[in-house]
Amino acid sequence: MEHVNDSVVSEFVLLGLAQSLGMQLSLFLFFSLFYVGALLGNLFIVFAVIVDPHLHSPMYILLANLSLVDLGLASTTVPRALSDLLTARTLISFHSCMIQMFFIHVMGGVEMVLLISMAYDRYTAICRPLHYLTIMSSRTCVLLVAAAWTTGMIHAVSQFIFVINLPFCGPNNVGSFYCDFPRVIKLACTDTYRLEFVVTANSGFISMGTFFSLMVSYAFILVTVWQHSSSALSKACVTLSAHITVVIMFFTPCMFLYVWPFPTQSLDTFFAIVDFVVTPVLNPTIYTLRNKDMKLAIRRLGRQVVGSRETSP
Repeated sequence: MEHVNDSVVSEFVLLGLAQSLGMQLSLFLFFSLFYVGALLGNLFIVFAVIVDPHLHSPMYILLANLSLVDLGLASTTVPRALSDLLTARTLISFHSCMIQMFFIHVMGGVEMVLLISMAYDRYTAICRPLHYLTIMSSRTCVLLVAAAWTTGMIHAVSQFIFVINLPFCGPNNVGSFYCDFPRVIKLACTDTYRLEFVVTANSGFISMGTFFSLMVSYAFILVTVWQHSSSALSKACVTLSAHITVVIMFFTPCMFLYVWPFPTQSLDTFFAIVDFVVTPVLNPTIYTLRNKDMKLAIRRLGRQVVGSRETSP
């Protein structure tokens, strides 16, 4: 961290999301509603998985961790964006910018591995149901969760250790409403071509490869189900549709933000809002409204709350 103190640039300028007061208020309301929805929805899933013994299975333990990650992604960027919408000062300190980038990529790496683990869980449950309890044991679930968080840390640190040591002495306009490696690297007072390629490969190409691998795996599951029983295909489609939707919602912005060769400020801002504001509230909505076990858990929790009120003096 000694290099940080030697940097000439002590703060970065973030992009204002709106110029007019009316648009600022509209975006503030939009961000606030979605952030509150993300908080309540994801915290409810975590709470339900903890207190409901019917949800103590690998699929829902992975889902609870996914909710924590979505909550972390939203909390890393949205509160700061809300604050900037209420003030004309859209500056972020050097240290805060570095911390924001680090945690964005920790959460992104964790979510990537969790989505792979959830796909493996569904493959085992649908294609190898008789061996499910043996393959997806409690030990396996713990190892998958530990691997996800470890991978997230490695993914972030492998980029952060290079960026933190870059000299920043000139322009400090990030060009976005949050800090991220590709934009901050371009502001360094040195040749960063190789480092930009490393970041693109680390975040972009890995996202693309993971996305297409997941799509192929889900297609393989559906083909396998269709070959064994065409009548079970519709049920499998319903089960996997939620997972596929979440995968598309997560990886599409990542691929455009890190790999798209013709970036524009408006397109980057749109996909960043989708990634940090919209997706964290859609994931719990998708998994609660389209999942039979989660619906039953909501009813059980509702009955418990009503029963506790009736028995209280």
